[in-house]
Amino acid sequence: MTHAVNVHPLVSPWGRFGLYSFYIDAPEPAVVDTGIASSPAEGMAPALEAIGRRIEDVRWILLTHGHIDHIGGAHALWELTGRRAQVVIHEADAPMLRARRAHVDEYLAGRGQYLGDPEGEAKVTAATNAVISGEMEPTLLVSGGETLSLGGDVTVSVHSIPGHTPGSVAYAIDGRRSVFVGDAVQVHGAANGFPGYTDPVAYRAGLRYVRDELRPQHLYLGHPYRRADGTPYGVELDAAQAQEALSQSLEAEGRVSAAACGCLEAGLRETDSPYSPFAPAADDLGYAGDPTLEPSPFFTSLHGYRTQHNQPRSTGASHS
Repeated sequence: MTHAVNVHPLVSPWGRFGLYSFYIDAPEPAVVDTGIASSPAEGMAPALEAIGRRIEDVRWILLTHGHIDHIGGAHALWELTGRRAQVVIHEADAPMLRARRAHVDEYLAGRGQYLGDPEGEAKVTAATNAVISGEMEPTLLVSGGETLSLGGDVTVSVHSIPGHTPGSVAYAIDGRRSVFVGDAVQVHGAANGFPGYTDPVAYRAGLRYVRDELRPQHLYLGHPYRRADGTPYGVELDAAQAQEALSQSLEAEGRVSAAACGCLEAGLRETDSPYSPFAPAADDLGYAGDPTLEPSPFFTSLHGYRTQHNQPRSTGASHS
């Protein structure tokens, strides 16, 4: 590759979280993830102006997955480009871009079962109305394996790495091993101190794929995820930090898996614990975070193990 490609992080504050998007300075500029409804106008536009770029010139909006803090600003950013940017998302997460209600349904089918909040549905509905700038049909659906041209000799390859969500993807700038993974590398979690994923087997496989196949020289994370001691990584990791974060992510998932499986094998019991019915798993892990704070990764992940535990045993090759 002869064209120099610089990447600029774009931060948007939101509650306890720092939301990060990334600007790929290519002939056809791209933004990876879009924060929330206010992010494009209040965060991205002035940040790009400060480096001599214009938000109107963005031609690609690359979404790593469908959660509200990553797709919330997509419609607003698309509007700011004069509706000229191509909006890209994996087909499995596209419903989250098309309809706010999909986020409410996800809540009710997963973590909402455990939170015991009679106002939960109303709260999630209000959050989606406030945070998602608009419902829209994506310009381009991907499934993994595609190559996108950002002009000149700059191409980005799309890699399916489900687990955090069914449609999580990594975007890799070809020839540079610069990899954008959104929330697919959780380490020990972000603000809630617990890794969050809906499909544990797919999450583990995705981590190994990024580590062994993509082998990033530059790894870009959607949030400052934390090490075991609680100290956060940045969102731009070099090769050594990337390998460490991926290894720690696999180790963390292994510990959560052992605790979850032990809890499920013993049989779930409803108790007064805020971690019910997974209180033994929280005890085994020494987890003392508040499981009710959105996005409630404790219940999201434990529900994932419960779902897989209840599935019929496969006769094929096992995932370890």
